[in-house]
Amino acid sequence: MKKKSLVALFLFALAVFMLVYTPEESAEYQHRDGFTFGTVYSVTYSNPENKDLSEQISNALKAVDNSLSMFNKQSTIAKVNNNQHVVLDSLFLAVWDKGQYVSRCTDGAFDMTVAPLVDLWGFGLKNREAVTDAEVDSIRQYVGYEMIELVDGEFQKAYPQMRIDAGAIAKGFACDVVADTLEAYGCTDFCIEIGGELVVKGRNPKGVNWHIAINKPVEDSTCVNGEIQEVVELTNCGMATSGNYRNYYELGGKKYSHTIDPRTAYPVRHNLLSTTIVAEDCMTADAWATACMVAGLEKAKEWINSRSDIKGYLIYEEDGVLKAWKSDDF
Repeated sequence: MKKKSLVALFLFALAVFMLVYTPEESAEYQHRDGFTFGTVYSVTYSNPENKDLSEQISNALKAVDNSLSMFNKQSTIAKVNNNQHVVLDSLFLAVWDKGQYVSRCTDGAFDMTVAPLVDLWGFGLKNREAVTDAEVDSIRQYVGYEMIELVDGEFQKAYPQMRIDAGAIAKGFACDVVADTLEAYGCTDFCIEIGGELVVKGRNPKGVNWHIAINKPVEDSTCVNGEIQEVVELTNCGMATSGNYRNYYELGGKKYSHTIDPRTAYPVRHNLLSTTIVAEDCMTADAWATACMVAGLEKAKEWINSRSDIKGYLIYEEDGVLKAWKSDDF
């Protein structure tokens, strides 16, 4: 097995959510899984005609990959990052519009132009190395959501070195695209999970709302632990979690989380360990979960309480003790 395949398996093991109920193949519900975006996906669905929709699911995921995968050299986002002329497809534009909206709402805590910093800190396309303040200063000038404009269907960058990373929103969006595909075939009950982000609709095979477990944020980069923090009932929504407790590395005696603050250009260091967001669609939940993890506990509470389009569940550490906060409507 190739190294990337092993990484994909580990990433799946790191998923923040896990389904409490694992369905069996039946005449009413079908279950499909596979690999996409460097991780594993799982789709459970029923449809009126009991039709196998594996091909349709696969095609939907391929369309998102061809648009937003940084590891696909022929994708739309790869061509944008390489300053090639490219016709921006509808999937890319939908994600870009949502990303820019959340960027404006959070004063840049969410920022898709963070790609150069993600690479610099060893969580992107390049291998990890020690990072100096001088290197950070030389890169941060190429990060800023307000420095890219969409004019007549093409990007205008303030600097050609600017690059886009959709990793904090693409998996959530892919869940939405698969959900749209299933609904187009008459499916009214399904659960779609991609690397921990998910969309649920209707009921599960037991005839009740989908039961989803939020994992306890225990530091474990080897994926051994999977303790459950709380189980929630969901239907007709998207859900996403962002956390620092598993995707990190240690170098020179210091711990570096994968969550980079685009405004400071450094990995975040605060007591917020995990942010779970519920929204009408998973793309929205995904972007806001990242923004909240960047901003920290108090700002995340403020945003969640002030908005009607998101609900939140935050896990944080205080005096060495894990604590949880959730919005009244969660």
